[in-house]
Amino acid sequence: MQRGSSGTTPGVKMVAQKKQKKALESINSRLALVMKSGKYVLGHKQTIKTLRQGKSKLIIIANNTPPLRKSEIEYYAMLAKTGVHHYTGNNIELGTACGKYSRVCCLSITDPGDSDIIRSMPSAQ
Repeated sequence: MQRGSSGTTPGVKMVAQKKQKKALESINSRLALVMKSGKYVLGHKQTIKTLRQGKSKLIIIANNTPPLRKSEIEYYAMLAKTGVHHYTGNNIELGTACGKYSRVCCLSITDPGDSDIIRSMPSAQ
């Protein structure tokens, strides 16, 4: 009995992983398009600055951002009525997705350019 039930679980996990990987690839490709054609700022200080000025359209936060920093950004985003997307990868992967060789804990998109990243994110308002 236990074998049969556990035998189907890996198949479900594989489908979920594939779906997650596909979503990550689409986010990465949209991010690459923003880097080419849009306007953005990288880093915590700059992100907070754009949120305070009300210029930010979407915030992306890496999954290993320190909790205090993450909650601070989320709070400012809530006040600015800006969408926040929690990136599934860590700060190294987010930096790579942005085409940088450095780590990026958070980034603020001020102008998406040709990308439809703001419309495609479910958490964006």
